[in-house]
Amino acid sequence: MKYLVYASLIISCASLAQEAPSYAISATNAAKTLLTDIIKTDNGLIAVGKHGTVIKSISGDIWHQAETVPTQVLLTAVDFSNENNGWACGHDATIINTNDAGVNWQLQQALPELDKPCLDILFENDLKGFAVGAYGMFYQTTDGGKHWQKRFLDSLLFSDDRDYLNDLKENDPEGYEAETASILPHFNRIEKTDNGLMLVGEMGLMARSIDNGETWQRIEEVYPGSFFAIASDSTQEIVAGLRGNVFAKQSGEQQWRHFDNIKTATINNIINYNKQWLMLANSGVIFHLQDGLLTHEQLADGKAILDGVILDNRLIMATEDGIKVKELTP
Repeated sequence: MKYLVYASLIISCASLAQEAPSYAISATNAAKTLLTDIIKTDNGLIAVGKHGTVIKSISGDIWHQAETVPTQVLLTAVDFSNENNGWACGHDATIINTNDAGVNWQLQQALPELDKPCLDILFENDLKGFAVGAYGMFYQTTDGGKHWQKRFLDSLLFSDDRDYLNDLKENDPEGYEAETASILPHFNRIEKTDNGLMLVGEMGLMARSIDNGETWQRIEEVYPGSFFAIASDSTQEIVAGLRGNVFAKQSGEQQWRHFDNIKTATINNIINYNKQWLMLANSGVIFHLQDGLLTHEQLADGKAILDGVILDNRLIMATEDGIKVKELTP
């Protein structure tokens, strides 16, 4: 949130949700459990995953579990505004925060009654952040997460749905509340790009905000399936997702190019390395996009790769089977 393998794990882990969040259990092999996201800060690496797992490492070789994490839900995403201040989100719209580089975490939000996962979290600075997820979940904070405000992005509705909701709002307020809880598609990822904030999700959703998230506009649909990954630099934007679908648009152009792809592994994240894009996917597949050419390699273990970071010419990956490390050629 987020990923096909991840979607199946949402179902298997849903029963773990607690009415009152409990602290994550200390585990000897925490670095070998399902991990859904990883980030690199000036203080090292942080990865999150199943049962409220949060692990830390300096080199990517030796990992230590965070001392206190006030939840046992599946954590799905993590982001830091600097080396000390970070946030993670997960099932039950859970949001946790650290101000000591990931050693200890505090609970900011848990809404088990919603029965919806938060799938991604993004902070622009120490105060302003966004958390997005299933069925149009969108929360925003301007005080570092002390208070999270729920928003309904009606600008992303299709015109027929907007007319339908306007009628309900006037004539059936209870029906309106029920419909707004599920009428929008899943928001799988939110990223900051050179052209503003970008949001992608289910049913080909692409949307952009050029005013720091205050208003959102749909980008014309280029594909009806789900997007899970966004990447950009000064020259282009890339979106990717279900069954290996990859689209790219050059800076200043309107047309998106679709890449032919013989490999159909769903792409979960995109990172830049050595003038190429690495696209991390299910089934142990890594796609390479360089100079307009899309190729792929297959890792032997076949495990889904949910995210990754580059450290000392090594790819440190968060996978369904824990941390994996791959040497890269500079």
